[in-house]
Parts: sequence; C-alpha cells; structure tokens
Amino acid sequence: MTPRITFHPVEKNEKPVFSILIPSWNNLPYLKCCVDSIRKNSKFHHQIIIHVNEGSDGTLEWIKSQQLDYTHSDTNAGVCYGFNGPSSLALSEYLLLSDDDFYFAAGWDSALIEEIQKAGSSYFCISGTMIEHTLSRNSCAIAPHDFGKTVQSFDEQKFLAEYDKIPFSDWSGSNWYPLVLPRTLWNLIGGLSTEFSPGMGSDPDMMMKLWHAGVRYYKGVSSSRVYHFGSKTTARIKRNNANRQFLEKWNMSISTLYKYYLKMGEPFSGALKEPEMTQSFQLRMIRDKVKRIVGIA
Repeated sequence: MTPRITFHPVEKNEKPVFSILIPSWNNLPYLKCCVDSIRKNSKFHHQIIIHVNEGSDGTLEWIKSQQLDYTHSDTNAGVCYGFNGPSSLALSEYLLLSDDDFYFAAGWDSALIEEIQKAGSSYFCISGTMIEHTLSRNSCAIAPHDFGKTVQSFDEQKFLAEYDKIPFSDWSGSNWYPLVLPRTLWNLIGGLSTEFSPGMGSDPDMMMKLWHAGVRYYKGVSSSRVYHFGSKTTARIKRNNANRQFLEKWNMSISTLYKYYLKMGEPFSGALKEPEMTQSFQLRMIRDKVKRIVGIA
C-alpha cells in the first residue's frame, strides 16, 4: 500500500519562474548539494519543492530549517507519487522535474527559458543535458567527464571552469531530467502514471501521454547543463517490470518509442512528425505485437 502523503507549503511573496520538483529518499548530502547549486547558479527566482521519502537521515529537519515547500511520506512512495505530490504545491506555470543527485551549472535556467520562448506554443517538453562521470548507453548525456563520482569528491571549481567548454549539440527526445513542461500539460495528462510505481518506465510513459495529447516539440538543450552523480538510490528498491508494463499499455516497446517517435539522441531538427511507415518501422511494430502476445518483456 502506498504510504499516506502530507503536504507542507511555505508562504511565498515572490512568484517563481520554475517550480522545481525533487523527490529524495534519505540522500541528504546530495540533496543539499543540489539545492545549493540551484540557489547559487540560477539567474532567476525558483520555487523548490521536495518530496521527502522517509527522511530518517535528517532530511526532514534540514528542509524545515531551509523554509522549503515539501511533501512527506513515512516510507518510500516512489518517484511517481514523489513528483505528483509536490506538483500540487507549485506556484509557477512551468514545472521542472529533477533528480536529487544533480548539480546545476550556471546559466541552466536562462538557457531553458530561451528555449521555451523558441518553442512557439505551450505544447513542449524540454530537457537540460546531463554531464556524467562514466560512459553509459545514454547518448543524450555528455560522458565520460569525471569531476567526482560522489558529492564528497566533487571538484566544484574545476566543473564550473570547464562545464561549458565541452562540445555537445542540442538533441531530440527530451525524456531525461532535468525536464521542464507547462503545468497545464502536466495536469492534462495527469502527471506520472502511478501504475508504474515505484517509477521505472514512468518517464517514457509520460512522453507517450504527451505525444497523444498533441506534443511534438521534444528538445534536449545542450547549453542547460547539470552534473549527474548517479547516487544509485534506485538500487534499494524492488523494480517494477517497466518494459512489460509499457508494452501492455501502448502496444509498443520503449525502444520503439525512442527510435521511431522521439528520435532519441539524434540532432534536434525541430518538431517531430508521426513515424513514417517504413519497412523497418512496420517490422518493429510486428515484433512488438508478437512480444506482447507471447508475454516477452
């Protein structure tokens, strides 16, 4: 059973540009670093809203001392509830979803605001770009560039001196955090789908819900950068079968969404279109149909 969530807004006098939603589960050193970087390196004023999963490591007391808006559950509610809960306290027209193990580089917010203005409508989903210390299969991240594998070993001065000198291009697909979208769109699709709790697969599911709502502008912005420590809190949870759930819900695999719909990781070239009915796309859809019928995840 999902733990009951409580809501704790703090009275505000200044309207924020972004309402930044951050779920955190007993990860206080990283959360402190993340919040500190937002406060130091943002050009504009933002509302920071934390969902505290448990908070037995001092997180709850620290957030209260910082006068931050927060929601709280006694045990881990997962990221779906961990984003949906804080979104109800948002004061901005734009929601920004963030992990708690990010360090936000200078200029991260002004770059996103410029991109929002370029989008030309309120139907968009825009991501910043992660810099990671270890190479992975994620072609949307700038890696490997090691400025510290933990918050304790993080070389902040070196990072701030070099982060904007690493060449990288804008990319297609969005999906990855930090991710900004209008609150109207978030409400329209009902936030993150809680059937994906504790959260694996909830991001591509959100992309597909946005697609069905009419969004075609999915952009990753190279000039809006965060350092991603990868603190591995997900290793503590029992994972849901995201691939199977997504396949059952949308009649296609997550990889099909990424490759044929979002053009994930390809150079950004504007608003996306419906997938072309090429032979490879049709074969992929047949493959996904077979996998669904025979029960392969």
